[in-house]
Amino acid sequence: MSKVTFRERMRYWFDNTMSKGTASLIGWLALVSVGLIVVVAALTLWLAPDEPEGVTGAGHVLWVALMHALTPSKVASDKGSTAYMAVMFAGSLGGLFIVSMLVGLLSNGLKQKVDRLRRGRSRIVESGHTVVLGWSDQVFTIVAELAKAHASQKGSVIAVLADHDKLAMEEDLREHVGDLGRTRLVCRTGRPTEPHDLALMNLDSARSVVVLSPEGEDPDAHVIKILLALAKRDGIHPPVVASLASSRNIAAARLAGGGEVHLVDSDDTASRLIVQSSRQSGMSVVCMDLLNFDGGEIYLRTPKKTVGLTYGEALHAYQTASVIGLRRPSGVVLNPPMDTVVKEDDQVIVIAHDDSHVRLAAGKPSVDESAVVTAERPPTEPERTLLLNWNGRAEQIIRYLDGYVAPGSVLEVAADHPKAGAGLAGLRNLTVNVKDCDTTDRYALESLGVGLFQHVIVLSDDRFKPHHADTRTLMTLLQLRDMQSALGEHYSIVSEMHDENNRALAEVTEADDIVISDTVIGLLLAQLAENRHLADVFGYLFDSRGSEIYPRSAALYVKTGTKVTFSTVVEAARRRGETAIGYRSAQARNAPPHYGIVLNPAKAEPIVLHEQDSVIVLAER
Repeated sequence: MSKVTFRERMRYWFDNTMSKGTASLIGWLALVSVGLIVVVAALTLWLAPDEPEGVTGAGHVLWVALMHALTPSKVASDKGSTAYMAVMFAGSLGGLFIVSMLVGLLSNGLKQKVDRLRRGRSRIVESGHTVVLGWSDQVFTIVAELAKAHASQKGSVIAVLADHDKLAMEEDLREHVGDLGRTRLVCRTGRPTEPHDLALMNLDSARSVVVLSPEGEDPDAHVIKILLALAKRDGIHPPVVASLASSRNIAAARLAGGGEVHLVDSDDTASRLIVQSSRQSGMSVVCMDLLNFDGGEIYLRTPKKTVGLTYGEALHAYQTASVIGLRRPSGVVLNPPMDTVVKEDDQVIVIAHDDSHVRLAAGKPSVDESAVVTAERPPTEPERTLLLNWNGRAEQIIRYLDGYVAPGSVLEVAADHPKAGAGLAGLRNLTVNVKDCDTTDRYALESLGVGLFQHVIVLSDDRFKPHHADTRTLMTLLQLRDMQSALGEHYSIVSEMHDENNRALAEVTEADDIVISDTVIGLLLAQLAENRHLADVFGYLFDSRGSEIYPRSAALYVKTGTKVTFSTVVEAARRRGETAIGYRSAQARNAPPHYGIVLNPAKAEPIVLHEQDSVIVLAER
C-alpha cells in the first residue's frame, strides 16, 4: 500500500474545505485577498519607499494596497516611479480577479438561497392546519371543498406537499379553484415519502392529513410508502385519510398505516355509486350534494332532548334538519326500525345546511292526513341492463349489480376490450352475455337493440388516457340520446367520466346520471378530513346491505298536485318504514347544479309534487 504524500493530504483537505459551500469559498477568497495586499504593501515599501506622496508608515501603505485591490480603477489616477506604478498595476490586476470572483460567488449563493425559498423548503409554523400529501387532479376538489368548509373560520390553512415546483402548484390551484376566501394555501416542494420532507409540514400540530393516490403506474405503492413514512415518525400522529386505487391493496395499506389511518377504496366507492345510480336516477347527484360543502351536509348530534324518543318520533324532532339514522356504540345504522329508542350514548345523524342552523321543532308536526297515500310499491321484477365499454372496475360493478337485481335479470356487455367479460363466474341473479362492439359506432349500437333494456351503463375505457376516454364516452352518449329521440325509446343512461370539466359538455346529452369518479373520491376525502367519524356513515350509504338512498315516485307517498308540507311527506315515508330526506322535481331534472334535487327542505315548507316527481328516501330494497 503506497504512502499518502503531504501534497495529497493537503489537496484532500483543500477539496473538503471547498465543498462546504459559498461561505467556505468566500473565506478562501478573503485569505487570498489578505495575501495579495500584504505582498503589494511589502513590494511598495521595498521598491518605492517614498511613494506615493504623503503616505507614511506601513499601515498607510497597507491601506493604499487594500484600496487598489478593491477598486482596480484607482490605478488610473496614480503617479510615481516605474517601480511603484508596476506594483500598483499588479495589485489592481489581482484585485480585479478577486472582486470578480467575489461578485460571482455572492450572486450564485444568493441565487441558491432564492431558489430554495422559491421551491418552498422552509418549515411551516402553522397549527390546526390540514395537510395534503401528494398531487393528482383530486387535489383541486379537496382544496376547494376544504375552503368552503372553513369559510366561517378565520386563519384556516391548507398545506400541500408534493414533488412539484412550488410556484407551479400555487398557480394550478389558483387557476382551478379560484378565491379561497379566508383560507390560506401553503405549498412546499418535496417527496412525501421522505421523513426529512415530511418534517417541513409540522405534522405534530396538524388537524388532519390527506394522502392522495398519484397518477401513473402503480399509484398504491406510492401511497403505502407515504403511510410507512408517516408511521415511522416520532411525536403526535394526527388522523390520516388515504385514497387507494385498487381494493387489492387495502390490507397492505392498513398494515402500513396502522390504526390512525382511514382508507378510501376509490374503485369500490365509484363502483357502488355507478351501480346505485344506474338503478335510481339522480342517485349520483344526491350523493354529490351530501359529499360537498355547498348544500346539505351530514352531522352527528348529541341526543339531548331526543333521548327516550323512538326513531320514528325523532324524524319530526328537528325543524331545519333531517334525521337519517343513529351512531351507536355498536356502529352506524341508517333508517333503523321506527320503534328504535334513542339512548344517551347514541348520536343522532342528521342532514343540515350548517351545523349551527340545526333547530328543534316547536310543537307537533303539521301533517295533512288527507294527503297521505298508502299505495303498495310494485314488486321487483327481472331487469335488462346494457353495459358499454370495459375497464378495471367493470367486474366489481357487475358483482355489485348482481346483489341488487331480481333473479333472472340479464346483463349484456358490449365492448371491444380484450378483457371484456373476464372473471364473472359465480353470479347468482344475473345472466351475462358478451358482444364485441365499437361503442362509438352508431350502426354497432343500433344492432344491440338498446330499446329492449331498462338501464344503460357507459363506462370509461381504460385503454385510453382519461381525456381521450372521456371524449369517446361523450360520443357514445350523443349517439344514445339521438337514438332515443329518433326511435322514441326510454331507458336510463348512467355514464362514468374522469374530468369534472367534461360534465358541462355531457349535459347536452341529457344523461340521467354522470358519475365523475375522481370528483367523488375528492369530495369524500375532504369530508373525512373534516370529520373522520363520517366514514362509517358513507360506508353504510354505499353498501348494498341495509338501507340505501332511493328516489321513488311521489305518488307512493302523497296525493300528487296537492299542496302539502314536507312534514307530511316525512310522515308518509315513516309509515312505510322509510326516512324521507328530500324530493326531486322532474321539471328541473336537467337544470344544473342540483338537477331538480332538494335535500333537507324545512319541515313546514309547502310543496306540490307531481306525477313525475320523486321523493328521496332511505329505505330497504
